[in-house]
Amino acid sequence: MSATVLFDAPGPRARMRHRILTGVGLLIAVGIAYVVLRKLGDAGQLAAEKWKPFVTKDAWTQYLLPGIWGTVKAAVISIVLAAVFGTVFGMGRLSDNRGIRWVSGVVVEFFRAVPVLIMMYFAFNLYARNNVFAVELNPLMAVVTGLTLYNGSVLAELVRSGVHGLPAGQREAGLSIGLTQGQTLRSILLPQALRAMLPALIGQCVVVLKDSALGYGITYAELLSWSKTLGSAYANTIPAYMAAAVLFILMNFALTFVARKVEARLGRRGVRPTPAAGTAVLGADAAAGGNPAGPSTAQG
Repeated sequence: MSATVLFDAPGPRARMRHRILTGVGLLIAVGIAYVVLRKLGDAGQLAAEKWKPFVTKDAWTQYLLPGIWGTVKAAVISIVLAAVFGTVFGMGRLSDNRGIRWVSGVVVEFFRAVPVLIMMYFAFNLYARNNVFAVELNPLMAVVTGLTLYNGSVLAELVRSGVHGLPAGQREAGLSIGLTQGQTLRSILLPQALRAMLPALIGQCVVVLKDSALGYGITYAELLSWSKTLGSAYANTIPAYMAAAVLFILMNFALTFVARKVEARLGRRGVRPTPAAGTAVLGADAAAGGNPAGPSTAQG
C-alpha cells in the first residue's frame, strides 16, 4: 500500500523559514523564562532557604509522599474503572440491539459533555448528604466517580472508533466460520481494536493522572493539596507549587514509559499470532468442507 502524502516536502527556502521561526520561538521562550525567573528572584522566591525544606525528610514524609500516594491511588482506581466502563458502553454502542445502542449512546454523550469538576462536586454532595461512604472516603470516591464517568465515556468512543476502523473482512471472517455478531465482536474485533487504541489509551491515562488534581476543589488530599499545605508550613508556596509541577511531570513520564513498554510488548506478541490464528481456523474449516475462500477472507 502506498503512503498518502498530505503535503509536499518543504524546499530549501521553506526549510530556512522554518529554522528562522523556530529560532525566534526559542528566543521568545528564553526571554519569558528569564523575566519569570527574575521576578521570582526579586521577590525572594529563589532564595536558598525557600528550597531547603525539599532536602529534608519531613517535607517528603509528611507532605509530598502522602500527596503522591493520594494522586496515584485516585488515578489507578479511576483508570481501572474507566477501562471497564469504556469497554462495556463501547461494546453497547456497537450492539445489534437498537435499544442498547441508544441507551449506551445517551450515557456516553452525556458524561462526555459534563465537565469533570462539576461531576466531582455533584458526587461529593450526593455521597456526603446521603452517607453513602464514610466521611473520610467521600472526597476520594467523588474524585474517582468524576474521573471514571468522563474518561470511561472517552474510552467508549475509542472502542467504537477502533472497531469501526478495522477492515470489514475481519467481521466477515468471523461470521463465515459460524460466530455470531457478539462473538465476532468479543473474540476478533475488540482485541485488535484495543491494540490499535493503545497510543490513545496511554494519552487518556495521563489525562486521568493530571485531572486527579481537580480533587483539590472538594478537599481531596492529593499532591496539589499537600503542596499547598507544605507551602503554608514553610512559607514557600511558589516553590512548593513548582515542586508539585515537577512531580506531576515525572509521574506522567513514568506512566507514559511503562505504557509504551506494554504497548511494544503487546505489539511484538500480536504481530504474528493474530493473523496466523485466524488463517489456521479458517484453513481447518475449509479442509473440513467449508468455504475454500476462507483464508483469503481472514486476511481481509
